[in-house]
Amino acid sequence: MTQAKAEITSLLLQRHNIVSPEMADFSVLSQKDMLEASASIADTLTILLASIAGISLIVGGIGIMNMMMTTVTERTREIGLRKAIGAKRLDISLQFLAEAVMLTFVGGVLGIILGSGAAYAIMLFTGTAVKISLFSIILAFGVAAGIGIGFGYWPAQKAAKLNPIEALRYE
Repeated sequence: MTQAKAEITSLLLQRHNIVSPEMADFSVLSQKDMLEASASIADTLTILLASIAGISLIVGGIGIMNMMMTTVTERTREIGLRKAIGAKRLDISLQFLAEAVMLTFVGGVLGIILGSGAAYAIMLFTGTAVKISLFSIILAFGVAAGIGIGFGYWPAQKAAKLNPIEALRYE
């Protein structure tokens, strides 16, 4: 293949009246070169999309953490009452973690529905078959649960550490 490229390049240089290959006004690419370029572009796009997805997940996680912190503040008296009648820190922490995971689970379900709809729309408009694997669905739910646990941990710990007397006085 290299010999064929060299012969084609030599012939084109001669026909274009170009003395030096550095001044060529053309390029000769093999199918392998084009496949490598295509793979490189695909890899770059994959990294770009993964970066955008990662940033989106972090922003979503921060939103969930803020919502859970607001929930803890709004339910301070309830938390104080539960602690006063014997609820342990672990019970309260698990309750708020479960709520955070449920929020992200609902977000995961909505994301899968919207993603499936987008894949179907791509298939309709471009004729390109888009396959959604079971692994990607399981991964989406796993990531959603991980975000719920990761970003719900701090609000859950804050709720669990509330002093019941101070919490009952809170208005």
